[in-house]
Amino acid sequence: MARPTKCRRVAFIPGVEYFKPAGIPIRFLAEVCISLEEAESIRLKDIEGLEQKLCAEKMGVSRPTFQRVLSLARKKIADALLNGKAIRIAGGNYEAVSIHLVCSNSHEWDVNWPAFSGTEYLCPKCKMPPLDSSLPRCWKSDRRRCCHNQIENRKIKIKGEKE
Repeated sequence: MARPTKCRRVAFIPGVEYFKPAGIPIRFLAEVCISLEEAESIRLKDIEGLEQKLCAEKMGVSRPTFQRVLSLARKKIADALLNGKAIRIAGGNYEAVSIHLVCSNSHEWDVNWPAFSGTEYLCPKCKMPPLDSSLPRCWKSDRRRCCHNQIENRKIKIKGEKE
């Protein structure tokens, strides 16, 4: 019997979960589903440009496991692009990491970020907003104080991450 799959740490959940070729109605398209951990592996390796060992550490898996997840994600994306299929980003076996925030009064706190919205990001002690350098960027407008629940700012400290 195989071992149960270990939860992978994911630090970014895309705001867009569906892509399709232009000009073709969805009902005529085959679909490829990419899990959130596969999307995270693409983000870490191809967008952030990190080495596989560091990517694996950030996701909480071994380097060979990271390589398998990354290879599968790339294969699915290539299949969709070359064969005109839609891509859905959803599901998977993952745990979301928390964001470490700091306010101007040097108070520090963590926010579990898929729920990162509203006043949750205000300092629980002094109700001040976090410093801009510790806040996520909005992927649409490139503004701080993320309005789309995206984590794209490389200055964010992820709990448990080495500096």
